[in-house]
Amino acid sequence: MIRLAALGALALGCLGAPTFAQAKDKSAETLSLTFGVYQTDKATVMYKMFTPVLEAIQDDMSHQLGRPVDIQLTIFKSYDDGIRALVDGQVDLVHFGPASYVTAKEKNPNIQLVAMEHEKGEKRFKGVIVVQKDSPIQTIEDLRGKRFAFGDKNSTIGRYLVQAQLVDHGIHAKDLASFKYMERHDQVAGAVELGDFEAGSVKASTFKKYADKGTLRKLAEFDNVTKPIVARAGFDPAFFTAVQTSFYGLKDEAALKELKISGFMPTSDAEYDFVREGMKKAAVFESVVGN
Repeated sequence: MIRLAALGALALGCLGAPTFAQAKDKSAETLSLTFGVYQTDKATVMYKMFTPVLEAIQDDMSHQLGRPVDIQLTIFKSYDDGIRALVDGQVDLVHFGPASYVTAKEKNPNIQLVAMEHEKGEKRFKGVIVVQKDSPIQTIEDLRGKRFAFGDKNSTIGRYLVQAQLVDHGIHAKDLASFKYMERHDQVAGAVELGDFEAGSVKASTFKKYADKGTLRKLAEFDNVTKPIVARAGFDPAFFTAVQTSFYGLKDEAALKELKISGFMPTSDAEYDFVREGMKKAAVFESVVGN
Protein backbone atom coordinates (compact mmCIF):
# COMPACT_ATOMS: atom_id res chain seq x y z
CA MET A 1 0.00 0.00 0.00
CA ILE A 2 1.45 3.40 -0.97
CA ARG A 3 1.80 5.92 1.86
CA LEU A 4 3.32 9.37 2.06
CA ALA A 5 6.80 9.39 3.60
CA ALA A 6 9.31 12.07 4.52
CA LEU A 7 11.00 14.37 2.01
CA GLY A 8 8.06 14.35 -0.36
CA ALA A 9 8.60 10.68 -1.22
CA LEU A 10 6.23 7.80 -1.72
CA ALA A 11 7.12 4.82 0.51
CA LEU A 12 5.86 1.53 -0.82
CA GLY A 13 5.81 -0.65 2.22
CA CYS A 14 8.10 -3.37 3.52
CA LEU A 15 9.04 -6.08 1.08
CA GLY A 16 8.61 -9.62 2.32
CA ALA A 17 9.15 -9.02 6.05
CA PRO A 18 6.61 -11.67 7.25
CA THR A 19 8.50 -14.40 5.40
CA PHE A 20 11.74 -13.59 7.19
CA ALA A 21 10.02 -13.23 10.55
CA GLN A 22 8.78 -16.81 10.18
CA ALA A 23 11.99 -18.21 8.74
CA LYS A 24 14.41 -16.75 11.32
CA ASP A 25 14.69 -16.75 15.09
CA LYS A 26 12.01 -14.29 16.16
CA SER A 27 14.35 -13.00 18.88
CA ALA A 28 16.81 -11.79 16.24
CA GLU A 29 16.61 -8.07 15.65
CA THR A 30 15.38 -7.13 12.19
CA LEU A 31 17.76 -5.02 10.13
CA SER A 32 15.63 -2.33 8.51
CA LEU A 33 17.06 -0.52 5.49
CA THR A 34 15.65 2.09 3.14
CA PHE A 35 16.28 1.92 -0.60
CA GLY A 36 15.48 5.03 -2.61
CA VAL A 37 14.75 5.61 -6.28
CA TYR A 38 13.43 8.71 -7.96
CA GLN A 39 10.42 8.58 -10.18
CA THR A 40 11.40 8.23 -13.85
CA ASP A 41 8.10 6.52 -14.69
CA LYS A 42 4.70 5.98 -13.11
CA ALA A 43 4.91 4.88 -9.46
CA THR A 44 3.24 1.56 -10.24
CA VAL A 45 5.85 0.88 -12.92
CA MET A 46 8.70 1.75 -10.54
CA TYR A 47 7.28 -0.54 -7.86
CA LYS A 48 6.97 -3.41 -10.33
CA MET A 49 10.56 -2.85 -11.50
CA PHE A 50 12.24 -2.82 -8.10
CA THR A 51 10.20 -5.11 -5.84
CA PRO A 52 11.61 -8.42 -7.21
CA VAL A 53 15.21 -7.18 -6.97
CA LEU A 54 14.85 -5.92 -3.41
CA GLU A 55 13.11 -9.11 -2.33
CA ALA A 56 16.07 -11.09 -3.69
CA ILE A 57 18.60 -8.78 -2.03
CA GLN A 58 16.97 -8.85 1.38
CA ASP A 59 16.66 -12.64 1.18
CA ASP A 60 20.38 -13.03 0.43
CA MET A 61 21.43 -10.49 3.04
CA SER A 62 19.31 -12.27 5.62
CA HIS A 63 21.17 -15.50 4.97
CA GLN A 64 24.55 -13.76 5.06
CA LEU A 65 23.90 -11.89 8.29
CA GLY A 66 21.84 -14.56 10.05
CA ARG A 67 19.08 -12.12 10.90
CA PRO A 68 15.88 -10.84 9.28
CA VAL A 69 16.38 -8.02 6.77
CA ASP A 70 13.59 -5.66 5.77
CA ILE A 71 14.16 -3.28 2.84
CA GLN A 72 11.64 -0.49 2.35
CA LEU A 73 11.36 0.93 -1.15
CA THR A 74 10.99 4.71 -1.22
CA ILE A 75 10.10 6.45 -4.49
CA PHE A 76 11.07 10.12 -4.47
CA LYS A 77 8.90 12.51 -6.42
CA SER A 78 11.92 14.36 -7.79
CA TYR A 79 15.62 13.91 -8.49
CA ASP A 80 16.37 16.71 -6.02
CA ASP A 81 14.48 14.91 -3.23
CA GLY A 82 16.49 11.74 -3.83
CA ILE A 83 19.84 13.51 -3.98
CA ARG A 84 19.08 15.48 -0.82
CA ALA A 85 18.02 12.36 1.08
CA LEU A 86 21.25 10.54 0.21
CA VAL A 87 23.50 13.52 0.91
CA ASP A 88 21.83 14.08 4.30
CA GLY A 89 21.94 10.38 5.20
CA GLN A 90 18.18 10.01 5.37
CA VAL A 91 18.15 6.95 3.11
CA ASP A 92 20.56 4.00 3.32
CA LEU A 93 20.84 3.02 -0.35
CA VAL A 94 19.78 4.51 -3.66
CA HIS A 95 19.58 3.57 -7.31
CA PHE A 96 20.58 6.72 -9.18
CA GLY A 97 21.33 7.94 -12.63
CA PRO A 98 25.03 8.78 -13.12
CA ALA A 99 24.58 12.57 -13.05
CA SER A 100 22.71 12.37 -9.75
CA TYR A 101 25.56 10.31 -8.30
CA VAL A 102 28.10 12.89 -9.52
CA THR A 103 26.05 15.72 -7.99
CA ALA A 104 25.58 13.88 -4.69
CA LYS A 105 29.30 13.01 -4.54
CA GLU A 106 30.18 16.69 -4.91
CA LYS A 107 27.85 17.55 -2.03
CA ASN A 108 28.98 14.67 0.21
CA PRO A 109 32.29 13.02 -0.78
CA ASN A 110 31.73 10.23 1.77
CA ILE A 111 28.87 8.50 -0.03
CA GLN A 112 29.95 5.07 -1.31
CA LEU A 113 29.48 3.23 -4.59
CA VAL A 114 28.11 -0.28 -4.05
CA ALA A 115 27.82 -1.59 -7.61
CA MET A 116 26.87 -0.62 -11.14
CA GLU A 117 24.47 -2.21 -13.61
CA HIS A 118 25.71 -4.08 -16.64
CA GLU A 119 24.16 -5.53 -19.77
CA LYS A 120 26.07 -8.67 -20.77
CA GLY A 121 29.21 -7.15 -19.26
CA GLU A 122 28.75 -3.76 -20.95
CA LYS A 123 28.91 -0.64 -18.78
CA ARG A 124 27.42 1.75 -21.34
CA PHE A 125 23.88 2.09 -22.65
CA LYS A 126 22.09 4.52 -24.93
CA GLY A 127 20.10 7.69 -24.64
CA VAL A 128 17.89 8.54 -27.60
CA ILE A 129 16.78 11.79 -29.24
CA VAL A 130 13.28 11.10 -30.54
CA VAL A 131 11.00 12.77 -33.09
CA GLN A 132 7.61 11.86 -34.48
CA LYS A 133 7.72 8.96 -36.90
CA ASP A 134 6.84 11.12 -39.92
CA SER A 135 8.84 14.18 -38.86
CA PRO A 136 10.89 15.89 -41.59
CA ILE A 137 13.76 16.29 -39.09
CA GLN A 138 16.64 14.06 -40.21
CA THR A 139 19.75 15.35 -38.39
CA ILE A 140 20.61 16.99 -35.10
CA GLU A 141 21.41 20.17 -37.01
CA ASP A 142 17.78 20.20 -38.19
CA LEU A 143 16.73 20.84 -34.60
CA ARG A 144 17.76 24.46 -34.94
CA GLY A 145 14.64 26.61 -34.53
CA LYS A 146 12.59 23.67 -33.17
CA ARG A 147 10.96 22.99 -29.79
CA PHE A 148 12.80 20.47 -27.58
CA ALA A 149 11.58 18.53 -24.52
CA PHE A 150 14.24 17.71 -21.93
CA GLY A 151 13.82 15.46 -18.91
CA ASP A 152 14.44 16.47 -15.32
CA LYS A 153 17.14 19.09 -14.78
CA ASN A 154 19.21 16.44 -12.94
CA SER A 155 18.67 13.70 -15.54
CA THR A 156 21.79 12.26 -17.18
CA ILE A 157 20.03 11.34 -20.43
CA GLY A 158 17.15 13.76 -20.22
CA ARG A 159 19.38 16.79 -19.77
CA TYR A 160 23.14 16.64 -19.38
CA LEU A 161 24.34 14.24 -22.05
CA VAL A 162 21.81 15.30 -24.67
CA GLN A 163 22.71 18.95 -24.14
CA ALA A 164 26.36 17.96 -24.58
CA GLN A 165 25.35 16.36 -27.89
CA LEU A 166 23.54 19.50 -29.00
CA VAL A 167 26.55 21.66 -28.10
CA ASP A 168 28.79 19.31 -30.09
CA HIS A 169 26.58 20.03 -33.11
CA GLY A 170 26.64 23.79 -32.58
CA ILE A 171 23.18 24.09 -31.02
CA HIS A 172 22.61 26.04 -27.81
CA ALA A 173 19.47 27.13 -26.00
CA LYS A 174 19.34 30.35 -28.02
CA ASP A 175 19.16 28.31 -31.23
CA LEU A 176 15.93 26.50 -30.25
CA ALA A 177 12.47 27.98 -30.68
CA SER A 178 11.76 26.87 -27.11
CA PHE A 179 12.55 24.11 -24.64
CA LYS A 180 11.12 22.73 -21.44
CA TYR A 181 12.30 20.47 -18.60
CA MET A 182 9.87 17.69 -17.72
CA GLU A 183 9.83 15.32 -14.77
CA ARG A 184 9.92 11.88 -16.43
CA HIS A 185 11.02 10.14 -19.60
CA ASP A 186 7.50 8.98 -20.41
CA GLN A 187 6.28 12.58 -20.19
CA VAL A 188 8.95 13.68 -22.66
CA ALA A 189 8.03 10.91 -25.10
CA GLY A 190 4.34 11.69 -24.76
CA ALA A 191 4.89 15.39 -25.41
CA VAL A 192 6.79 14.62 -28.63
CA GLU A 193 4.17 12.07 -29.66
CA LEU A 194 1.42 14.69 -29.24
CA GLY A 195 3.39 17.30 -31.18
CA ASP A 196 3.88 19.69 -28.28
CA PHE A 197 7.59 19.49 -29.07
CA GLU A 198 9.38 18.45 -32.24
CA ALA A 199 12.01 16.43 -30.39
CA GLY A 200 13.02 15.18 -26.96
CA SER A 201 15.53 12.99 -25.14
CA VAL A 202 14.61 9.70 -23.44
CA LYS A 203 16.18 6.46 -22.26
CA ALA A 204 16.22 3.58 -24.76
CA SER A 205 13.57 1.53 -22.95
CA THR A 206 11.10 4.42 -23.09
CA PHE A 207 11.82 4.94 -26.78
CA LYS A 208 11.15 1.26 -27.48
CA LYS A 209 7.62 1.49 -26.07
CA TYR A 210 6.75 4.33 -28.45
CA ALA A 211 8.63 2.81 -31.38
CA ASP A 212 6.58 -0.37 -30.89
CA LYS A 213 3.45 1.82 -31.07
CA GLY A 214 4.76 3.26 -34.33
CA THR A 215 4.58 6.87 -33.14
CA LEU A 216 8.21 7.87 -32.54
CA ARG A 217 11.47 7.43 -34.43
CA LYS A 218 15.09 7.64 -33.35
CA LEU A 219 16.89 10.74 -34.62
CA ALA A 220 20.18 10.05 -32.84
CA GLU A 221 21.59 8.15 -29.88
CA PHE A 222 24.44 8.74 -27.46
CA ASP A 223 26.35 6.83 -24.79
CA ASN A 224 25.67 6.87 -21.07
CA VAL A 225 27.30 5.01 -18.20
CA THR A 226 25.08 2.45 -16.47
CA LYS A 227 23.37 3.35 -13.22
CA PRO A 228 25.01 2.81 -9.83
CA ILE A 229 23.78 1.61 -6.46
CA VAL A 230 25.05 4.06 -3.84
CA ALA A 231 25.23 3.86 -0.03
CA ARG A 232 25.00 6.81 2.31
CA ALA A 233 28.04 8.10 4.18
CA GLY A 234 28.68 6.16 7.39
CA PHE A 235 26.83 3.05 6.24
CA ASP A 236 27.87 0.15 8.51
CA PRO A 237 30.84 -1.69 6.88
CA ALA A 238 29.42 -5.15 7.62
CA PHE A 239 26.08 -4.23 6.05
CA PHE A 240 27.89 -2.60 3.13
CA THR A 241 29.82 -5.80 2.43
CA ALA A 242 26.64 -7.88 2.67
CA VAL A 243 24.60 -5.69 0.34
CA GLN A 244 27.48 -5.42 -2.14
CA THR A 245 27.91 -9.21 -2.15
CA SER A 246 24.17 -9.61 -2.69
CA PHE A 247 24.11 -7.26 -5.69
CA TYR A 248 27.21 -8.85 -7.24
CA GLY A 249 25.69 -12.30 -6.83
CA LEU A 250 22.16 -11.48 -7.98
CA LYS A 251 21.23 -14.07 -10.62
CA ASP A 252 17.44 -13.98 -10.45
CA GLU A 253 16.63 -13.63 -14.16
CA ALA A 254 13.03 -12.60 -13.59
CA ALA A 255 14.08 -9.83 -11.19
CA LEU A 256 16.84 -8.59 -13.48
CA LYS A 257 14.48 -8.65 -16.45
CA GLU A 258 12.27 -6.09 -14.71
CA LEU A 259 15.23 -3.68 -14.67
CA LYS A 260 16.18 -4.68 -18.23
CA ILE A 261 19.76 -5.50 -17.20
CA SER A 262 21.96 -8.59 -16.91
CA GLY A 263 23.25 -7.91 -13.41
CA PHE A 264 25.51 -5.78 -11.23
CA MET A 265 29.29 -5.51 -11.19
CA PRO A 266 32.11 -3.68 -9.33
CA THR A 267 32.61 -0.01 -10.09
CA SER A 268 34.66 3.01 -9.09
CA ASP A 269 34.25 6.76 -9.04
CA ALA A 270 36.44 7.05 -12.15
CA GLU A 271 33.79 5.20 -14.19
CA TYR A 272 31.67 8.35 -13.98
CA ASP A 273 34.28 10.82 -15.25
CA PHE A 274 32.65 10.38 -18.67
CA VAL A 275 29.46 11.87 -17.25
CA ARG A 276 31.33 14.62 -15.43
CA GLU A 277 32.79 15.76 -18.75
CA GLY A 278 29.34 15.73 -20.35
CA MET A 279 27.94 17.80 -17.49
CA LYS A 280 30.68 20.40 -17.97
CA LYS A 281 29.89 20.62 -21.67
CA ALA A 282 26.16 20.88 -20.95
CA ALA A 283 26.84 23.88 -18.76
CA VAL A 284 27.63 25.81 -21.93
CA PHE A 285 24.20 25.02 -23.45
CA GLU A 286 22.27 27.79 -21.70
CA SER A 287 25.22 30.09 -21.05
CA VAL A 288 25.77 30.97 -24.71
CA VAL A 289 23.56 33.93 -25.59
CA GLY A 290 22.62 35.48 -28.90
CA ASN A 291 23.80 38.78 -30.34
